[in-house]
Amino acid sequence: MFNLNFSRRDFLRSSVGLAGLTLPTFLQMRAEAANTRRTPAKSCIIIYLWGGIAHQESWDPKPDALAAQRGEFGVIKTATTGIQFSEHIPLMAKHTEKFAIVRSMHHDIGGHGGALYRSMTGHKAPDGPAKDRKNWPSLTVMISKFRGANNGTPRAICMPYLNYDNGALIQGQFGGWLGEGYDPIMLKTPAGEPYGGVSRYTNEEMDLRLTVPRERFVTRRSLLQGFDEAPGDTKDYESYDRFRRMAADMLVGSGVNKAYDLEQEDPRIRTMYGDHIGGQSMLLARRLVEAGVPVVQVNAGAGDLAGGGGDNWDTHRDHFSKMKTRLLPVFDRAFSALLTDLDQRGLLDETLVAVITDFGRTPIINGNAGRDHHPGVYSQVLAGGGIRGGQVYGSSDRNGTRPATRACSPSDFHATVYTALGIDPHTTIKDHMGRPFEICHGSALPLL
Repeated sequence: MFNLNFSRRDFLRSSVGLAGLTLPTFLQMRAEAANTRRTPAKSCIIIYLWGGIAHQESWDPKPDALAAQRGEFGVIKTATTGIQFSEHIPLMAKHTEKFAIVRSMHHDIGGHGGALYRSMTGHKAPDGPAKDRKNWPSLTVMISKFRGANNGTPRAICMPYLNYDNGALIQGQFGGWLGEGYDPIMLKTPAGEPYGGVSRYTNEEMDLRLTVPRERFVTRRSLLQGFDEAPGDTKDYESYDRFRRMAADMLVGSGVNKAYDLEQEDPRIRTMYGDHIGGQSMLLARRLVEAGVPVVQVNAGAGDLAGGGGDNWDTHRDHFSKMKTRLLPVFDRAFSALLTDLDQRGLLDETLVAVITDFGRTPIINGNAGRDHHPGVYSQVLAGGGIRGGQVYGSSDRNGTRPATRACSPSDFHATVYTALGIDPHTTIKDHMGRPFEICHGSALPLL
């Protein structure tokens, strides 16, 4: 076997180089060999930026764009030579050595619902309800399929609530053809109020801050177990009550219960994340993966991201004002705190953090000082979990209109996530009817 641990100069002088093996082939072999030796990430935190964050005002600024498209913000240097960010994410700019930016994401779906489905499943959304069992499972759910959890610990948790579009649940967030047993558990963020105080929770979501004594939960759990063992068809009951039984288990004996109690966290750490649902949800995500939950999804982007006001990443109006004063500062602080926290606890190498969004925003600034939906090119981020930080994959053109180099799709991004977690992205599994499906149709990006 070739020695793959030497430099380009060594390669050119070696018998391998003289034998005609090309440098690109050699480098690919070395990367593949390094990947085979890498320890897969143990857990994953997915941060979903609902609404579509503008790439131009975040990780892919366009200082050389035409004046009408450039926007109002300046650029700043980052911790990595040659990489520039928008001036309003200065904390993230200090952490670039911890993450990789993919600047050439693209697809062809311009509506939020369809774009979320595409971004979270890699496929085009079919007609039908959000929980149609013909739908593809979300990336979060698919990861949970390959990651076991201790008894009483959910495979996957989403918070602070599942994304909505015009009041209706969106496809692409559930177990799909894996069956309802794979639907992610929903947690409310402690003390958090969803979407301007208007509750959107359903019976399938858990609020662990229940005012029921522990002893009563033990009794209730015994009664539930007795019911489960009773004769007759209990399928409908089990389907209806699965989440409540999970909640009871967690309250009685799971480390997830302790993780959920943010009052036990160091106040300095809570302050570091920010006193708002966006930041506290990311803190809770860290605590949950530390407690053994394999994959946690944080939906950071609804109107309560920073405690109300109706602002989200769907900035058709007053784009620059909202980005500057509310959205970017909140996200910059919370995401940077998450990276710092994971790193200081020695968890970053074993925890993959993936930042996903619907799409980007148009190069053209509309008449309402906003940017509209633009799936033609956008940016996403991967951190920790063996990802080599301080790198950019792909690029967009001068005005941020389309990919200029290394165009890639949501499926390619998913394949990279799977690979970082030690999951073969081309694995075939069967749905609840026994039909085989390949879990991903993309190719992993060389970010590991």
